[in-house]
Amino acid sequence: MSASEAFFDSNVLVYLTDEESGKSGQTEDILAGGGVISLQVLNEFASVARRKVRLSWAETREFLDTFRATLKIVPLTLETHERGLELAERYGLSVYDGMIVAAAQLAGCTVLYSEDMHDGLVIDRLTIRNPYAAGGG
Repeated sequence: MSASEAFFDSNVLVYLTDEESGKSGQTEDILAGGGVISLQVLNEFASVARRKVRLSWAETREFLDTFRATLKIVPLTLETHERGLELAERYGLSVYDGMIVAAAQLAGCTVLYSEDMHDGLVIDRLTIRNPYAAGGG
């Protein structure tokens, strides 16, 4: 899969901070090929890193710098917002998940790696994959 085809949700990136779960290495492997995230993903990662994972500001910035250097980042736009709301309504997603799906679609991605959404769900030409489920990565 080319890097332009894979989009990563923030919940996948957070596993890079967790050596104990066993998912850190698996996450590194799927990120090694590159991919796409949105500005929303950067914001969500920073929030979780500080509030739940309790990383320092320096540690949080180090992760964010790595993401900015290795992944393509797409902006939040009015088109993303409008499509995200429509997708949330149509597929019963949370508003934030609708925005993630919309950003992935608008970036031309065909796979969205997320642990929080329904593994295997296809939304138009975008397939949601849980990289930690059997056969998900």
